[in-house]
Amino acid sequence: MEPLIKLFQQYCGEVPATTEKLAGAGSNRQYYRLTDSRGRAIIGVQGTSKDENHAFVYLARHFAHRQLPVPKVLAVSDDEMCYLQEDLGSMSLFDALRGGREAGGRYNQKEKQLLVETIRQLPNIQIRGARGLDWNNCYPQPEFDVDSVLFDLNYFKYCFLKPVDIDFHELKLEANFRLFAKDLTSEPSDSFLYRDFQARNVMLCLTPDPSPVERGEGNSNVDIKASPTGGGLVGAPYFIDFQGGRKGPFYYDLASFLWQASAKYSHKLRRELVYEYYNSLRNYIEVPAPRHFVQRLSLFVLFRTLQVLGAYGFRGYFERKQHFLDSIPPAIQNLRELVKLDAFPYPYMMDLLRRLTQLPQFAPKEEPVAERADGYKTTESDIYKAHPKDGPATFSKYDGKGPLVVRIFSFSYRKGIPEDESGNGGGYVFDCRSTHNPGRYEPYKQLTGLDEPVIRFLEDDGEILTFLDSIYKLADAHVARYIQRGFTSLMFSFGCTGGQHRSVYSAQHLAEHIHEKFGIEVRVCHREQNITQTFAAK
Repeated sequence: MEPLIKLFQQYCGEVPATTEKLAGAGSNRQYYRLTDSRGRAIIGVQGTSKDENHAFVYLARHFAHRQLPVPKVLAVSDDEMCYLQEDLGSMSLFDALRGGREAGGRYNQKEKQLLVETIRQLPNIQIRGARGLDWNNCYPQPEFDVDSVLFDLNYFKYCFLKPVDIDFHELKLEANFRLFAKDLTSEPSDSFLYRDFQARNVMLCLTPDPSPVERGEGNSNVDIKASPTGGGLVGAPYFIDFQGGRKGPFYYDLASFLWQASAKYSHKLRRELVYEYYNSLRNYIEVPAPRHFVQRLSLFVLFRTLQVLGAYGFRGYFERKQHFLDSIPPAIQNLRELVKLDAFPYPYMMDLLRRLTQLPQFAPKEEPVAERADGYKTTESDIYKAHPKDGPATFSKYDGKGPLVVRIFSFSYRKGIPEDESGNGGGYVFDCRSTHNPGRYEPYKQLTGLDEPVIRFLEDDGEILTFLDSIYKLADAHVARYIQRGFTSLMFSFGCTGGQHRSVYSAQHLAEHIHEKFGIEVRVCHREQNITQTFAAK
């Protein structure tokens, strides 16, 4: 810790006012949040390997030069055993997706949008990040090759297969391992293989560079990005912990991210995210044919699954860390799904893996499966454009008054439609009672459309999404025209039986949609719940 204090003092001109040790992950590196006397924070990192530290510092500076979203390295000690980097905050993508994981992989629309934004950025760091990169600075080796594959496969053999006490013929397995390694490295690649691309290593950053400390400014000058679907502030994805990266195939990182065992992504969501990645990759290179892409990806999914089981075995069975022991069952479930494919030309290895998934200690628990929890089509983002011949209208006394304020209500039809207090008498009233009602089920009777279990129920069912899809299009056109003409008031109301579930969900989501899309002031009132909220104009 003392070298970090010294480095902080050299960089900031004072000793840190506060020091907070941050939770570690799988490495031996120690992270601290250090703040100066004015409350400005930076991250101090102390590692045990000079070569690993050097790799991170070199890669971070190279990526920053390529204008990629990574933390900026601010200072490095002479011996390279510690360094200071930009503080990207405390919200990781892993934290932001907690609700979807805890719901068994039923991710809502906001969570899916975060995943889409992240996966679209991956080719950026893989392809643009590789340009001009000196691979000799990578740690512990510059390139993904047969030896590195065999190292990980043997890690799986000795740290997982041996401890679970399953019989196997080592020479036959070794022969299949070598075939597998040859296939994985059969295609040349000039991309950056992140190697540890996972949700924990993606920060949703509210303070893009330059850092507040380097600017000499307080935290008031942060650049904040609103959530793509509303509901609070969400930062742009920034990438950390890439010090183990090297030259290698881009399939690896996609497999690592989407087949992360604890994430519980459904087949449908994975397919959609693979599609998003594939289309994003088109912006950087000439992509392989879809069939070839999928075949190659499946090899890396299998490899990555064995690799993480080796890591879980070592951290769990040998180091007795409960988090890794808890991660083994979902990883085995991923493996169980892979061996069903019967698509890999390694007969002995696949038979062994099949037997592994059938061991009593890995028997799957009986759980209800929700197959319709994801994959909904989002509304188009094009704002309605008025016809050029319209010209400026001059016949309304409300023209040009602006700015527009949209008021949105949820209500119960039993208590009547909300009154229009503006005096304009304009707007829409939508009846939500044609959609599936969560209020009919006991677990949701005391909740509202703002509560996560109700949100997941409605989005899982899907009727409310189809209902809102049409309303979004109608509202977009109306709001765009009102802004164009300088109108000041527009009202939307959503009614259902009790004004508690469907109408509340619909009103809230339309409010967030309009605010995100147009940046205007939106006031939402859930009348029967006595809840009001104002989204201020941007």
